[in-house]
Amino acid sequence: MAKKPKDSKTAPAGTAQGAAAKQPGRLKQFGMVAKIVHQHSPKSIPIALGVMVAVLAVAILVAVLTGSWLYPLVLGIPLALLAGLITFSQSAQRVQYKLLDGQLGAGLAILQSLRGNWTVDAGVNANRNMDVVHRAVGPPGVVLVGEGDPNRLKSLIAAERKRVMRVAYDTPIYDMTVGNGDGQVKVAELRKRILKLPPSMNKPQLSELRYRLKALPPAMQAPRGPIPKGVKMPKMPRPRPR
Repeated sequence: MAKKPKDSKTAPAGTAQGAAAKQPGRLKQFGMVAKIVHQHSPKSIPIALGVMVAVLAVAILVAVLTGSWLYPLVLGIPLALLAGLITFSQSAQRVQYKLLDGQLGAGLAILQSLRGNWTVDAGVNANRNMDVVHRAVGPPGVVLVGEGDPNRLKSLIAAERKRVMRVAYDTPIYDMTVGNGDGQVKVAELRKRILKLPPSMNKPQLSELRYRLKALPPAMQAPRGPIPKGVKMPKMPRPRPR
């Protein structure tokens, strides 16, 4: 048998694809975000620049009045940049909410943006009409967020609440429905509404709750893509008695 040359090692299959799909750098990402923000809110960037100039002007005024230029400029320039970035990020967030409004998955996107001791399970319950319930676990307890038709979501959220109560015991359980109708929570207000919930659990309690939630039998998963007409959803197998 012929021996293979020593230099005939093949590169991993995903190397070329990974290099081709290399993510853009931070500056390029910032430029892409700035372009989107400018398209949907043309005044946002000029306002952010105006805030920067105003903070820098205050620093220069302090330097002129005190006769010392070093400390006012050393502090004023970073503060001006920080104020401008904060103003721009707030505008970008408003544009993001505007683009997400009315889109399926908007609630999940907001849940996944939560920082701190939060974990999110997407699509813990769903139906063939693409109504879906997500579950977030954090310091306030368990938050169920539904997306879809509010009337159909009532039964889905109630079913998920019963599943969670089997292992959550005295843990607070909140439920919200994303939308613009009566009794629903708008996309732009969802994050703020969740963060306003009073904390009731510490880290050890949260870890124990997450462990118990993993032991729950799976509910029907969210369907991927549209379901053809006439196709019935498969029934979940019944748990066998031990």
